[in-house]
Amino acid sequence: MTIHKKNWREVLGALLSGRMLVAFIMGFASGLPLLLIGSLLQAWMKESGVDLSTIGLFALVGLPYTLKFVWAPLMDRYVPPFLGRRRGWLFVWQACLAASIALLAFSDPGHHLLAAALASLLLSFFSASQDIVIDAYRRESLADDEQGMGASLYVGGYRVGMLLASGGGLILADLIGYSGTYLLMSASMLACVIATLLSSEPELEFGTPSSLRAAVVEPFLEYFRRPYAIAILLFILLYKIGDIMASQMTTPFYLDLGFSKTEIGAIVKLFGFWATIAGTLVGGLMLMRIGLFAGLIGFGVLQGVSTAGFAWLTTIGHVDWALAAVVTLENFSGGLGTAAYIGFMASLTNKRFTATQYALLTSFMGMPRIFAAAPTGYMVESMGWATFFLFCASIAVPGLLLLYWLRQRDRGVLFR
Repeated sequence: MTIHKKNWREVLGALLSGRMLVAFIMGFASGLPLLLIGSLLQAWMKESGVDLSTIGLFALVGLPYTLKFVWAPLMDRYVPPFLGRRRGWLFVWQACLAASIALLAFSDPGHHLLAAALASLLLSFFSASQDIVIDAYRRESLADDEQGMGASLYVGGYRVGMLLASGGGLILADLIGYSGTYLLMSASMLACVIATLLSSEPELEFGTPSSLRAAVVEPFLEYFRRPYAIAILLFILLYKIGDIMASQMTTPFYLDLGFSKTEIGAIVKLFGFWATIAGTLVGGLMLMRIGLFAGLIGFGVLQGVSTAGFAWLTTIGHVDWALAAVVTLENFSGGLGTAAYIGFMASLTNKRFTATQYALLTSFMGMPRIFAAAPTGYMVESMGWATFFLFCASIAVPGLLLLYWLRQRDRGVLFR
């Protein structure tokens, strides 16, 4: 993907276009379900008496996010009989998501943990399927030099969805209980269906694969024939691993420090939200000026620093301004890093196989959220909070070193 320098009029025009609005809304649709089986469910389980080790293991219900490349070829190959290839599949998965969130509303992890796990797994499958189509839609509907900005708007919408699910969800849980909160989230998901119906279908530039075999085999052959294909996947796996491991346990961490759910909702989510929006917008603008490599390196370093801030917070304790400072830095750097991360993955996809190749890359992106996050409860119990967060900050280094190694051997394909 070539990132051209633009003047500010061109940047503003791209930012305010309908394409970017759709990217923002689809980011919201993608971000909302994630924390419904993340921090909000973690809080529900902790208050229901579920132990930390089990809460950590519950990350395994997100397994479909790492396996979505298995069924992604079906969405490249087949076109639903309504709305077109991308919007048709979006409609199907969003309707299923709304139903699965409503199903989780009637679960009780304190008394029926297995039922809650099965409902969460179903929600995770539908959410991962929706993500396959959203990523393909964004890649196909935006020009190459709009991918960075599109990624930043997508991340902004994603964080709004996460805010509603986690911060808003925690506040609502204090007011109407967890079941009522999940039912409201189901209704919010239905609103995304309206946006899907009103959006335009991307042009089918290269047609659909000629057979199911072509849809399954050719995307992987095309990708793995590239130089350093394995190294690129390893970088994608490592780049945000520390950030993801730390975030898996932040809600129990805040509760252990003595913060109430309302404080967490107001400070961690509402206060941090504006830092995230600023981070995503600044990240999108900077990527158009400095390029992907510089963005990935600089934003990655800042992510590691922000994770170390949680260790500092253990020495401060239950102090609102300290929590606000750490959350601001974490959300701002997370917005920067994710915008560059997603823009980089978009640049790697071939439009002939958008859904399948993007699903492969994002599956590797999601693996740390499942496998590295699963033992975090045990790690906290054995290390303590401060050592755990310092460890999460330090493991950002291998990914940055691998990125530098790739840059030194780059032939102008990855970073232009």
